[in-house]
Amino acid sequence: MTKLKPTLLLSLVFLFITSSTFAQEKTNRKKKNKKEIAAAKLDSIKAKKTATVSINDKIKSSKKIEGLFTMYQDTVTGNMQLYIKKNQLNKEFIYQSYSMNGPTALFLNQSMHRATSIFNIKKANDKIEFGLVNTAFYYDKKNAVSKTAGTDISEAIFLAEKIVAQDSTGFLIVADGLFLSEKLDPVKPTMPPGIPPGAIFNLGNFNSAKSKYHSIRSFPNNTDVVVDLAYDNPAPLNGGGDDITDARYIRVRMQHTFLEIPENNFKSRQDDPRIGYFGQTINDQTSIKPTPYKDIINRWYLTKKDPTAALSEPVEPIVWWVENTTPVEYRQTIVEAGNRWNQAFEKAGFKNAVVMKIQPDTIDWDAGDVRYNVIRWVASANPNYGAIGPSFANPRTGQILGSDITVEWSSGSRSPIYDELFSAKSIQNQNNLNTYFHSDGHLCTMASELKSQFLTGATIAEAYDEDPKTILKVHKEFLYYLILHEMGHTLGLNHNMKASQMLSPSELNDTSITEKIGLIGSVMDYPTINLSLDRTKQGNYFTTKPGPYDLWAIEYGYKEFDEKLEENELNKILSRSTEPGLAFGNDADDMRASGKAIDPHVMIEDLSSDAIGYAESRFKLVNTVMPKLKVKYSKTGQNYAELRSRFSMLNGQRRNMIAVVSRYIGGVYVDRSYVGQNTTEKPFTPVSEAEQKRAIEVLNKYAFAPNAFEADVSLYPYLQLQRRGFGFFSSTEDPKLSGIYLSMQTDGALSHILHPTTLQRISNTSLYGNTYSVAEVMNDLVSGIFKADLVGKVNMHRQYLQTYFVKQAIEISDINSSRNSYDDISKAAARQTLKKIKSILLTASSIDESTRAHRGNLIFLIDNALSIK
Repeated sequence: MTKLKPTLLLSLVFLFITSSTFAQEKTNRKKKNKKEIAAAKLDSIKAKKTATVSINDKIKSSKKIEGLFTMYQDTVTGNMQLYIKKNQLNKEFIYQSYSMNGPTALFLNQSMHRATSIFNIKKANDKIEFGLVNTAFYYDKKNAVSKTAGTDISEAIFLAEKIVAQDSTGFLIVADGLFLSEKLDPVKPTMPPGIPPGAIFNLGNFNSAKSKYHSIRSFPNNTDVVVDLAYDNPAPLNGGGDDITDARYIRVRMQHTFLEIPENNFKSRQDDPRIGYFGQTINDQTSIKPTPYKDIINRWYLTKKDPTAALSEPVEPIVWWVENTTPVEYRQTIVEAGNRWNQAFEKAGFKNAVVMKIQPDTIDWDAGDVRYNVIRWVASANPNYGAIGPSFANPRTGQILGSDITVEWSSGSRSPIYDELFSAKSIQNQNNLNTYFHSDGHLCTMASELKSQFLTGATIAEAYDEDPKTILKVHKEFLYYLILHEMGHTLGLNHNMKASQMLSPSELNDTSITEKIGLIGSVMDYPTINLSLDRTKQGNYFTTKPGPYDLWAIEYGYKEFDEKLEENELNKILSRSTEPGLAFGNDADDMRASGKAIDPHVMIEDLSSDAIGYAESRFKLVNTVMPKLKVKYSKTGQNYAELRSRFSMLNGQRRNMIAVVSRYIGGVYVDRSYVGQNTTEKPFTPVSEAEQKRAIEVLNKYAFAPNAFEADVSLYPYLQLQRRGFGFFSSTEDPKLSGIYLSMQTDGALSHILHPTTLQRISNTSLYGNTYSVAEVMNDLVSGIFKADLVGKVNMHRQYLQTYFVKQAIEISDINSSRNSYDDISKAAARQTLKKIKSILLTASSIDESTRAHRGNLIFLIDNALSIK
């Protein structure tokens, strides 16, 4: 055999290996292709199966709930699916949420209206998107700039859910992520800045596994989904109130309502600063006016059955149901009060616009159904509003679509309210709540305010041994006012804190006037109860009918006009804003909080065109009645809790009057009439020096004087709370008298007068009419707070008051503090005041050790403050 050459042998080996490798790769490729083909076939089969999954397959174990939106609830798991029709895509709907049950500390009470918005539904590939619609802007289509509509406005897609099945008319999606979540309405509140942990009750973290559906109602124009949302907080820092069973485990019941946007001839009506409606704030992006606003008011859709008649019934009236939770003895009074609003609608051309009905005990509809407007009574564990009358409207047009009024039993009853309402701590908490929650005017605490006024009237009547029928009269007028006020909110009206200035003091008890036009210009105010110092000349306690302002406001909001004449006719109505009785100022203008707002006429708990004089008469009345309480409310077989409650109520009256009077110091009257109206008033007019000095004189006499609270002395040993278990663990049970009186003097008056905003305004207004300087204000306060007891003993009230005043003057004058927000004129006046006080103290005679210690401490504080370089 011939031997092969090595190179040839290597070549043959390489060729063999290559051929074998190629063959193997070819075989592997064929196998791989077969696998890929098989996998592709399998994917195709799976895709076909997925595509052919029918809606019936997905809902076969579910209960169908048809309406505006069709819902399917699994009868085993309770899970929900939502069917979106193709004609509902790219369409807008209205969303409204309510709390139906939850911690009262977080305002999650029954039937509290919460979020109102417009949302749309869109298909995005294999998903359904839910997005919020921004309605804050207007674009005139005639302007080329309108082509930029939507520019720089971010989208808000709050849910994107995968389509699980579809048919020729719509899509099916899982709905649990929509309803059993906080995507629609974030229930857990965001804590205000600066609030320490545990200061406010906290829900904890949302637990979807423990959340569930409570009920579903679906109708042609609305779908209501009520859910129980669960929250867990393993280590709560705040256990909450008595309404909290266990702070670790909380369930909040919420109602989500989807509504179809009404298709009708409703026409939006413009808002105006001279009149007070809730509404929608809209900016005109195509306007070059200095006020480019297209704001509209909220109002019901009323149109006449007979458009040619001056007075006609509406096609659809506003129907109110008095729920069967209402105490039987109050139902007819509520019906009568509600019907009084028809007097206002007659000015707008409508007869029987409001229809009141009493709900039978046996009904086939749910009072929570958004289609029914209901007045209901509840008994919350911790009532925090007394009564509330919210409504909600289409954000696009302002058309009101639904409303509810809820009255707390404790507020509507004739029982004394809790003593804690008038404690210094409670008053401070109320001020904080007002400051935080009143930014949009939608929180109404009028009922609790009104209840205290009613009980004051009842206390006065009982103390004077007046006919028991008087108390029934006071209560009936109180209920009338309560319902009129809350129903006014549901008609679109916001507060009018300027309305109580309508009548003079001499007219207040003339029933020939008050029963014709009312006690005040509007039932939307928070007035003090009308009490005559001369008990033989008592008139109405509360107004019991819509006032002149209310009639005027309803005429503006609801009167129908020919489209061509509407703008001119509305301007005619608005031109009347300068008439007596039509004055307006709402929560944004009111002066209840220290340093807030400027017009003393826009204030709560005042009455008459001479609020200072009226306050003085109330001080006199309280001082007369206080000594009578011991005999009247020390009843055999009872403790002294009611006596203490009545004492607290009367001191609440003092505090209110002190606050009212103090607002005239540094005040500025505001006139919002437009150029060309019939008025001689300027937009801003400082309160006259004489009136400001008069206010300080009243405060010096009834709030700051050594004997200001002398009428109360006999009651002090009897102001005992009822003992309940271990209720005094956190504090001692003796009455904290120093806190009660100092709160009236400081929180009621001095915190406002000495507020940096008030003091700077006193200086600013000197440029356009004010002649009462900061130095003069402080000088008059020094006279009232120090001079009356320069010879003799300084009592406890005055020691606390004088110390507070000196510390405030020191704070104002502190030039080294980076937190000092006072202006230089105020600082100069404060330093001068400290020197003057020291001079007075050095010349005073001290006859007892307590007074000497007190005055020595004040001099020490002043010396330290003035020696700082």
